[in-house]
Amino acid sequence: MTTKRKVARRKLSLLELAAELNNVSKACRVMSYSRQQFYEIRRNYQTYGAQGLLDRLPGPKGPHPNRVDESVEKAILEYSLQFPTHGPLRVAQQLAFQGIQISSGGVRGVWSRHNLLTRHERLLRLERRVREQNLELSDDQVRLLERFSPEVRERHIETKHTGDLVAADTFFVGTLKGVGRVYLQSVIDCHSRYAWGRLYTSKLPVTAVHVLNEDVLPFFEKHNATITTILSDNGREYCGRPDQHPYELFLQLEGIEHRTTKVRRPQNNGFVERLHRTLLDEHFRIEGRKTWYESVEQMQKDLDAYLHHYNHERPHQGRDMNGRVPYQGLYRRIAKEQGDKQKSN
Repeated sequence: MTTKRKVARRKLSLLELAAELNNVSKACRVMSYSRQQFYEIRRNYQTYGAQGLLDRLPGPKGPHPNRVDESVEKAILEYSLQFPTHGPLRVAQQLAFQGIQISSGGVRGVWSRHNLLTRHERLLRLERRVREQNLELSDDQVRLLERFSPEVRERHIETKHTGDLVAADTFFVGTLKGVGRVYLQSVIDCHSRYAWGRLYTSKLPVTAVHVLNEDVLPFFEKHNATITTILSDNGREYCGRPDQHPYELFLQLEGIEHRTTKVRRPQNNGFVERLHRTLLDEHFRIEGRKTWYESVEQMQKDLDAYLHHYNHERPHQGRDMNGRVPYQGLYRRIAKEQGDKQKSN
């Protein structure tokens, strides 16, 4: 029984005792009430019945007369969804530019009714809205969510099939004596984790196009597949004027959508970053101590051998891989052929 109901039961007992004793003063002394309280309780009981025994808080019933208009409240909530870290004064000042007059105290009142008084609560609201409605986030919103929410930092890209999303990046390998800087143009299919890589002495749009034209696209054509989207950072070798930049023009000719990350987001280029870390730990740092390289061609030969091992022999424990090699993850029929071949052996 709640406290309100206990109090109501006690008031009812007071009325019953006064009727039984036929003495209001004696009943009030026994129940520790004043005569003024008794008559108020009896009046409320006679007017409202049993509901009149429940304590009612003073003040207006329903919305407060000074409450902001519904349209203003909606504008505050929408602005706080877009900029969850802005304080009440800044929200009020920004809304004033839109012709909405509200004080900082009024903004806090709206936040209080919706449990949004703290920055953390407003960020959680943004995260819930994104999860429920699949909203398109701005770069500032993504950066804020990554800072305050571990779940957002660790979220993963979902791909439906091979070629749905292919990630490309440029990686500085090191400096080769007599040759200069050596860069790796790496490409990885985010669905199967199948990877390609070529070494160059510069990072230019022509090198980014070369690895696609020579290695990646022929592989997809061989397996009757297509690339839908390529994801890259906003480096000069990948981004530029769509009507002039070689990489942009090449993707347009091939009918491939180009998506870029304007800010550094681990969840967007995590696949290719993981590939670079694996190449460093399992190939470049080991072979660099075993072999004295004199040319990029020599380095490329060893890299090709490792990539064959990476794609066809090395089991992967990453998300949704479950110990499969990337080549098995390309298509179900390829995985089935590999399984049938292993059974026959």
